[in-house]
Amino acid sequence: MQTEGAAVTVLGLGSMGSALATALLAKGHATTVWNRSPHKAEALTEHGAVAAATPAEAVAASPLVIACVLDCPALHTVLDPVADTLAGKTLVNLTSGSPEQAAKTAAWAREHGADYLDGAIMTTPPGVGSPEMMFLYSGPRSVFDTHRTTLAALGDPLHLGTDPGLASLYDAALLGLMWAALTGWLHGTALVGAEGTRAADFTPVAVRWLGAVSGFLTTYAPQVDAGHYPGDDATVDVQIAAIDHLLHAAAARGIDNALPALLKTTMERTRAAGHGSSSYASVIEVLKSAADAR
Repeated sequence: MQTEGAAVTVLGLGSMGSALATALLAKGHATTVWNRSPHKAEALTEHGAVAAATPAEAVAASPLVIACVLDCPALHTVLDPVADTLAGKTLVNLTSGSPEQAAKTAAWAREHGADYLDGAIMTTPPGVGSPEMMFLYSGPRSVFDTHRTTLAALGDPLHLGTDPGLASLYDAALLGLMWAALTGWLHGTALVGAEGTRAADFTPVAVRWLGAVSGFLTTYAPQVDAGHYPGDDATVDVQIAAIDHLLHAAAARGIDNALPALLKTTMERTRAAGHGSSSYASVIEVLKSAADAR
């Protein structure tokens, strides 16, 4: 297990990279930073960071190297010229990318003698450093355990498994959940707003409702795993009837209905597949149908 205050290097000082370095400094870690534009390190050096002149110098400074750059090609632009210096180091890649890119980068790191964790940051820069914010990691458990103390300075570190692509896969899935929830909230806010309700007044009710919705997820997860969807709460047929009320109310108030119309179409496809009397969890059978057809 790595000791508290262990040395760490941060490559990339955009908004997120700077937030990572700031959080590490706040927890007492000896932090070396590097960025293609050196001036971005100035505020961090005022708080104790050491600015490296080159990627090679940055990598040499610490046993743990955290990379947070624009994308996977940018990562290799930075590290390929100094790949041989990574031997014996641990590379934690917090650059956004696909599961396939994560697998290739993990193999690349192994070829150069480095341990590798892929990661996903489940917050915006202001949330970095909060123990309430999740940071997802995938790769060897032993590597994660070695550096867990340092990684905890950034947020709550969750190890998902040894497959290096899992963090990216979860990231994509959770962002999809976020966008669907936020857009649903915005649609509802527009709907009640048409009658003069302020977003600030609607939102506490919406947040309370999301608490109940989280309970539905817990109920439906075992059904999804079993592929069995007892319609003992609210069936797909009932949901189709209910969403018509939303469509009519929104149309009458001039609210765009693209999102609920898409949801209704998906429900109707589920009913056509024989799940009208099943729980809403059965919609997953339609969502999986494209993958099953490949």
